[in-house]
Amino acid sequence: MALEFTDSNFEELVLKSGKPVIVDFWAEWCGPCRMVGPIVQEIGEDFIEKAVVGKLDVDSNPDVTMKYGIRNIPTILFFKNGEVVDKQVGAVPKSVLVKKLEVLF
Repeated sequence: MALEFTDSNFEELVLKSGKPVIVDFWAEWCGPCRMVGPIVQEIGEDFIEKAVVGKLDVDSNPDVTMKYGIRNIPTILFFKNGEVVDKQVGAVPKSVLVKKLEVLF
């Protein structure tokens, strides 16, 4: 299950998390985002005990989007201890994202 991150809950749910966090920056109109969305949901279910997984709509949340310099979507940022430790731009297979996440445990 993927959470919905917003400008108002980002600090609490992402930056202060004690677990690794995946943030999928996306938009409704983005075709590749719709391909990645179900993958992010699956990862959220697969790693529900080990990681926090969620999505942030770039159109509705400009503050966080600008803070992290998101220019292309989908962009997936990997956080550990409140810091960005990895990044994936564009649609990729689930295995690529899982491999990047597993390094963080």
